[in-house]
Order: sequence, then C-alpha cells, then structure tokens
Amino acid sequence: MRFLFLLLILLAFPIAEVWVLVELAARYGWLVLAYLILVGMLGWRLIQDEKLMMMGRMVQTLQAGGTPLRAIFGSAKNMLAGMLLIMPGVISDAIAVVLLLLPGGSKLHEAANDDIVSRETSSQSQRQETHRPPGRGDVIEGEYRRED
Repeated sequence: MRFLFLLLILLAFPIAEVWVLVELAARYGWLVLAYLILVGMLGWRLIQDEKLMMMGRMVQTLQAGGTPLRAIFGSAKNMLAGMLLIMPGVISDAIAVVLLLLPGGSKLHEAANDDIVSRETSSQSQRQETHRPPGRGDVIEGEYRRED
C-alpha cells in the first residue's frame, strides 16, 4: 500500500510540473521560456560555485573544531537545490527556493554536533591539563614594586 502511494506521488509530480508550465505558457507566453532558461543558468552556477566552496567550508569547519557533517549537509542541500533549479518546472523551483532558505542544519544535527564538539573539547582540555609541566604557565596577578 505504501509503495503504491509513493508511486502515485512520483507519477503525479511530473504531470503537475507540465500542467503548471502549460498554464503559465498560455498566460505569459515567451516569458516562461526566458524564466526557465534564466533559472536553469542560475542552478548551473549554484552547482559550480558549491563545488568550489565545499572544500573551503570543510576546512573552515574543521579548524573551528566542528564536525564535517555540518559542512557536508549544507553543501549537499545547495547541490540538490541547484539540480532542482536546472529541472524545468515551477514546482521544482519552489522546492529549491525552500531548500536554499532553510538554515544550515536541523535541530537534531546541531544537537548531535554540539554534543560531539563538547565531548571533544572537554577531552582536549583534560589532556592539556594533565600534560602541563608543573610551575610553568602559572600566573599570579598583582602589583610589583621594588624597594631598595
């Protein structure tokens, strides 16, 4: 039953895309074609830019002490939005815009990443405390005055 429902949704999506395009073309004419070409070029550009920025985001996330899952999730979301923009259709473009407007990660991913980062940070601070040589790095704040 679930498989049949999923199959009907998958078949209804292209039919709805074509129906909306035909209705818009009847109303606006050649402007719909210009829209499809422009949005397709924007989707292609989004994918190209995301391929270039993905490694930079990964390095930046790792240097900040985070997990690479957040960078991978954000890049995958933007790549999917770019592919949806390339596909001709207004419904897929609306889904792509929603994907682009979503924040970088879901609450579940953020909570899991924050928990992992906090465990890593606490274990690093414990290691640093145990490896500190005695008498080094201890600072006693105060004022100093030399009297002769």
